[in-house]
Amino acid sequence: MSVHFNFKEIFTAFMVLFAVIDIIGNIPIIIDLRKKAGHIQSGKASLIAGFIMILFLFLGQSLLSLIGIDVNSFAVAGSFILFFIALEMILGITLYKDEGDINAITASVFPLAFPLIAGPGSLTTLLSLRAEFHIENIIVAIILNIVFLYIVLKTSSKIERIIGPNGIQIIRKVFGVILLAISVKLFATNIKILFN
Repeated sequence: MSVHFNFKEIFTAFMVLFAVIDIIGNIPIIIDLRKKAGHIQSGKASLIAGFIMILFLFLGQSLLSLIGIDVNSFAVAGSFILFFIALEMILGITLYKDEGDINAITASVFPLAFPLIAGPGSLTTLLSLRAEFHIENIIVAIILNIVFLYIVLKTSSKIERIIGPNGIQIIRKVFGVILLAISVKLFATNIKILFN
């Protein structure tokens, strides 16, 4: 089996996952979680989120095959999810909100690692990326995102003070536009394959 490391694929996959995970935009949620739970284990949350994403990257396709869905169909469905996530980011609206009680003991795992970081958006994105990119490049992109994620979780209070609420909103909107463009490209590429 040959290895196909490609900087362009790694960078694109990293940016797509970075936009979907939206860790900078989620800083206010992380601050709120930290206040409610008392403490967040940044390392534990990062490792569990990374493990879930890599596991789904390998087993997601098999799970889809079990229920008779191909990767291209899933990628088209994923493009719709990315589209709506992008709309949320750009317009500052919430299309879906899960109101659950926060358990201080498991706050690092739930809701932080799953579903906030490794949630439906990022898992769908992984299979959508798998339809276009080599798996080794996606793994590198996941690892880079997890490293960045860990740094942000460790320094979330400082980042919030430096960037401020307006800065966070600007970053969300910029990544929202990027994500919107990616969702359109993902849809166009995979819909062609399905019709051919």
